[in-house]
Amino acid sequence: MRNKKLIPYEVIEKAVAGESEAVDAVLRYYTAHIKYLSMYKGHINDDTQERLKAKLTEAILKFRFDR
Repeated sequence: MRNKKLIPYEVIEKAVAGESEAVDAVLRYYTAHIKYLSMYKGHINDDTQERLKAKLTEAILKFRFDR
């Protein structure tokens, strides 16, 4: 039984391999959380939001599966 709220494993594999559509899918999945973390005094700080997206993208591309 698959949890529909999670990112499918296949998408994560493709994102780690550098496929841009999969990386975008992961970023879309975390968009609401990134916006929440970017809030400052009730407003979204664009610089913080872009920095968090860049860090997440960097982490995705550095990630390695232990097989």
